[in-house]
Amino acid sequence: MLEAEVEDAENLAMAHWPIPVDLFVSKKHPSLPRGLLAFADSSGNILFRLNSPSHHPKKTLRLLDSAGDPLISIYRHHFPRSKCTYVSWLKDGSWQGFKGDDGQKDLLFQVQRVSNKFARTELEVFLVAENHQGELTCDFKVKGCHFQRSCTIYKGDSIVAQTSLMHKLRQIYVSRRKFQLTMFPSFVDPALIVAVVVIFLVNGPKKSKILDKLPVST
Repeated sequence: MLEAEVEDAENLAMAHWPIPVDLFVSKKHPSLPRGLLAFADSSGNILFRLNSPSHHPKKTLRLLDSAGDPLISIYRHHFPRSKCTYVSWLKDGSWQGFKGDDGQKDLLFQVQRVSNKFARTELEVFLVAENHQGELTCDFKVKGCHFQRSCTIYKGDSIVAQTSLMHKLRQIYVSRRKFQLTMFPSFVDPALIVAVVVIFLVNGPKKSKILDKLPVST
């Protein structure tokens, strides 16, 4: 597959890339402590990485750029329904994404789990900017299987991104410790795509989650 070369997450976010962009996802990147999830390009350069703040490692995740600056803070919904910051229908299995690392102030999106089985998980993503008036509408849908590390992100009938295991010719056993994220040409912020993929990974059945033992990083 043809691949766009990008220098960092900022340049990737600014560009409407004309061809698919592949990122490689692993918790064994040589430039990071073992166990930290990283999204790297074909040259091994990290564009995004994930950490978990020490004050709430199981309910909060932070998506960082290559320099370690926070892009999106991801919160698992665990507060009373009456205290929801945007809408009142959030349930268990819901997540919220906020800009940067300023706490729950600048809400970007919300994710609702609509199905969660061993072989199938489905999520719906709602962008706050697109739903500031009237009824909430789903902006993206995510469908996939955690065990296969595979999911597809749809915007309407168009595929925005996909994840898949890295199969090789004549290879019988395929490791699930490293997989590929392909982002197709669009104007969707790649940080948003990566954040949604992270939420997909942590929303799966317990036996197939890749982030169950995510170490704390500061």
